[in-house]
This record gives sequence, C-alpha cells and structure tokens, in this order.
Amino acid sequence: MFHKYDTLLLGVTIGLTLFGLAMIASVSVYESFQITTQHVNQGILDVPNNSFYLIRNFWHVITGLGIMLFLATIPYRLWEKLALPCFLISLGLLVSLFIPGIGADYGTARSWISVGPISLQPSEFTKLTLILYLAVWLQKREQLIQTLEQGFFPFAILLSITTLLVAMQPDIGSVLVIVSIAVTMFFIAGGNIVHIVVGAAVSASISLPLILSKAYIRARFLAFIRPDDPSIIETIGFQINQALISIGSGRFFGQGYGKSIQKFGYLPEVQSDTIFAAMGEELGFIRMLIILALFSTLVIRGFKAAVHAPDRFGLLVAAGISTWIGFQTVINISVNLALMPLTGITLPLISYGGSSHWSILAAIGILLNISAHSVHSTIRRKKTTRIIPGIGRLS
Repeated sequence: MFHKYDTLLLGVTIGLTLFGLAMIASVSVYESFQITTQHVNQGILDVPNNSFYLIRNFWHVITGLGIMLFLATIPYRLWEKLALPCFLISLGLLVSLFIPGIGADYGTARSWISVGPISLQPSEFTKLTLILYLAVWLQKREQLIQTLEQGFFPFAILLSITTLLVAMQPDIGSVLVIVSIAVTMFFIAGGNIVHIVVGAAVSASISLPLILSKAYIRARFLAFIRPDDPSIIETIGFQINQALISIGSGRFFGQGYGKSIQKFGYLPEVQSDTIFAAMGEELGFIRMLIILALFSTLVIRGFKAAVHAPDRFGLLVAAGISTWIGFQTVINISVNLALMPLTGITLPLISYGGSSHWSILAAIGILLNISAHSVHSTIRRKKTTRIIPGIGRLS
C-alpha cells in the first residue's frame, strides 16, 4: 500500500518538520542559555548550554514522525469507532486543567498538564479528536444537517461546550482554530450557510464582551489598534513591535542563517509564537515565500485527499485536518505581521512544542492513510456538494 501514499504530502511534511528543527537550533540559543542558567542556579545542571530547546524539540520531532508513520499504516476507518471515546478523553483533560495540582500555569494561561518532566497541552489534541468525532456526527446526520433543530442547534451546542473549556484557560488562539475547523467541516457536510452566518453573528455578539472583560486581552486589542502609540510600544505592544522589526530587518534575502539579532532577548517566545518573525529576519522575503509555498502545498494536498476520499467519513476528516493546518498557519503569520491581535499560537511543524508536533503529525498520519485509500475515478455518492476554488469539488 505504501506506493499509494501521497509522497508529495509526506515529503513536504518531513521537509517542514526538519526545517523547523534547524530554525529552533538557530533562534533558541539565547533562550536556551537563559533557562539552563536558571537550572544551574537551582542545582539541576552543572553548566548552562545553548541547546536546551533544540534537544527537547529533537525528541518531539523524532517521536512525532514515528507517530505519523505508525498512524499512516492504520486503516483510517478504525477512528470512526474510536472517535467518541477519544473526544470524551480530550474533554476530560480540558476539565482537569482546572483541578488544583494538575493544571499548570504558563504566562496568562492555564493550558498545560504536567506529568513529571512531560507537559501536555490538551487543547492541541482536542483539535484532532474534535475532527474525528465531528466527521462521525456529521456523517450520521447527513439528511438532517441543513435543518435548524436537528442540524445547526446540536452542532452549535457541541462546538460551544468545546470552545468554552478552551476559552476558560484562556487560549483564544486555539478557540479561533477550533471554530474554523468545525464551521468549515459543517459547511462542507452541507450545513446551511444562513445558519452559519447568523450563528457567527450571535456568537460574536455574546462572546466578544466576555472575552474583552479580561484586562490582558483588552490590552492586546489596544496594541493591535494603536501599534504606533509610544506609550504602548514598550509595554503591551512590545512583542508585536519587535516582531515587525525582526521581519523588516530581513528585507529580501535575510541577514543569513543564525544571524538574527532579535533572538537575543528582544523577541519574546522566539522559539514558539514568534518564530516566523525570526525566520523572516534570517531568511528574508524571497526564502520565506518558499516556506509559504510548502505550507500551501501541504494544505492543497490535504484537500486533494479529501476530494478523492472513498467515503464521507474520510472526506470530512481530511478536510478538517487540512483546515486546521491552514488556519493555524494563517493565524500565526497574521499575528507576527500585526494583521491580528496577539493570540499566542504556534506555527505548525516549525514552532517548539511537543503537544503541537505530536497532534499535527498524528493528524497528518491519518491524512496519509486516507490518501492511500483514495479513489481517482468519479464515484456517485449521496453527499452534498461544495466547490472550493483552486481545489475542486468536495462531493
């Protein structure tokens, strides 16, 4: 069956993952030295080093690629049976974040579960389990999906429960990605566009005041609206301002690999949230276009797997995974370019993070298995048809 896998999808995934490892090696040297110096002061290490994040991310990548290749060999239809228990487990992990002694704080968010030396971010795995469960759920309600009572309302309740648990951490970036995934899958499955638009308007009118009730989130919106205000640049707008300086410094051809200046304490979270800015500084505009082309190829090949999936479940899972990677990439890049308020979300396959690598590579493993079962002839199936520009017919 190996010859049937989408080798371009596999090659681009491995290429981006290894490229991300190379970028971590470059941009994380200062932050690695800082954190290992703290470990020396605490008696954990003997001497500081510059490779703390690189070594950890190396194991994230190796284990993640192993998970991807393993899941690529498992028939994707198995997940149809496991979708509900997997989704319930992920919801249970989200709830456990609020139990004292289990959830761990990082910055302004309580998004991690610490198990010995390993930290897990349940919201990352929830993205995948939601895709699997939604695919099953939407498949069963094929004839009712366009109705308000049996289609949109149950969908809205399911999505609200999931996003509420993630928003309470709070993790607004993951909320945006989860909503994007769910709404896209609902639309592709045949959901009524009027229901989607009205539901989005109602949700925004209810949720936005609640979101803005958090002082630090209001500050992020203020930094987005008034980025040039001198009173903001050195406080709440510092991260976005430094990201723009970093990207601008790269110009067309970059400063050269390893030659970023901003990574030396100027660019916060340089190994994760703002790695795109550091990449822009070192590689420049022209080389960054190549990276964007690779991400575009990855998403397009994912939707191609959806187009040729042999059944409705495979179609919806492949479309959900492709939407996840695409939207998360767009959100991360938009934040770094000051086109969106700061959300704190990683760049898929490139940013530092075990949960992010494991969940996305696991999802691509499932996507590869769907591609291995693809049918390239036209099959008449009773499915609602959607046309996606540049990709084709999802039927």
